[in-house]
Amino acid sequence: MPVFQNNIVSKLPKMGTSIFAVMSQMSFEHNAINLSQGFPDFDISPELIELVNKQMINGRNQYAPMLGVPELREAISQKVKDTYSIFYDPDKEITVTAGATEALFSAISSFVRDGDEVIVFEPAYDAYVPAVMLNGGMVKYVTMKFPDYHIDWDEVKKMISHKTRMIIINSPQNPTGSILKKEDLQALEKITSNTDIIILSDEVYEHLIFDNNVHESICRYPKLAERSMVVASFGKTLHATGWKMGYCLAPENIMAEFRKSHQFVVFACNTPVQYAIAEFLKNKENYIHLNDFYQQKRNYFVKLVSGSRFKIIPCSGTYFQLLDYSEMSDENETDFAIRLTKEFKVSSIPVSVFYHKPVNNFVLRFCFAKKEETLEKAAEILCKI
Repeated sequence: MPVFQNNIVSKLPKMGTSIFAVMSQMSFEHNAINLSQGFPDFDISPELIELVNKQMINGRNQYAPMLGVPELREAISQKVKDTYSIFYDPDKEITVTAGATEALFSAISSFVRDGDEVIVFEPAYDAYVPAVMLNGGMVKYVTMKFPDYHIDWDEVKKMISHKTRMIIINSPQNPTGSILKKEDLQALEKITSNTDIIILSDEVYEHLIFDNNVHESICRYPKLAERSMVVASFGKTLHATGWKMGYCLAPENIMAEFRKSHQFVVFACNTPVQYAIAEFLKNKENYIHLNDFYQQKRNYFVKLVSGSRFKIIPCSGTYFQLLDYSEMSDENETDFAIRLTKEFKVSSIPVSVFYHKPVNNFVLRFCFAKKEETLEKAAEILCKI
């Protein structure tokens, strides 16, 4: 068709296609084992499928309320109370979203204005920065310290200015698998005390935390919770990433603003799926053992690759394992990831792409949310390199 000749000025001039889409497409083209994009290759609960089907047959197929169906919001409220001993009002403080990414975008859009500064910790999940930029905000980057990816809170304190509108945290953290500890949340509380700073806490891997660690949710800290939006994902919790179903928690005054953006981004989310999840959550057994399930997968994958030349960087949460290839090649992370996909038929994600300026630590991210046979095939290849 004819090309529009007017000058188009991109709002995201430096943003290309997401690395997840790029590596997954490359994996498909080269028939590689896809350990790049974070999604399970095993089936979700047959019971949950049956519940969705039942809701469809029962006619639950039209628009849901903008806030989410009451049954699901009530189930979320109970789940949060059981998990973190804090009550969120299902009518005023909980909103069901079209996945965590929509929740993150709506949260940022609700509060970030032209010239506002947002602190982001990198390597950072790639949805944060574009949303800030689209809303006219300025990103201030704090680099987590390699190899354990801890945060220097003195450095964060120096970043705070009168323009700081938001701090975005993510624990368990994608892509590193690191977690925030009690002292981290205490430091954050101290830094934000007596300020108007909003905290956006990405907690989509809340139930994927290992080695008897406790997930230090913002919800556990009242002085932080009162200024925070917490984003969670049923895609991660229920192995159903394609359903794009999540939610946001926030105190009433913050949630009121969140909903103003949310209603115009998506308005309503999948109705039969909401009713089905509400019923599924009534049985706590459907989610409280996820840490054990994924820890076994992590341990199995680590055991399989322990005979390789890769060095294993400890993973405390998520379903991503970082492997250090510094003894194998001096190629930068992107080049090595591409070669690994094309020549050896295993795809991964270079961690360097999660920085605003690529940092080459010779580390790749591998997703272990896979069947045992998938992990075995991938590890066999990795051990031969």
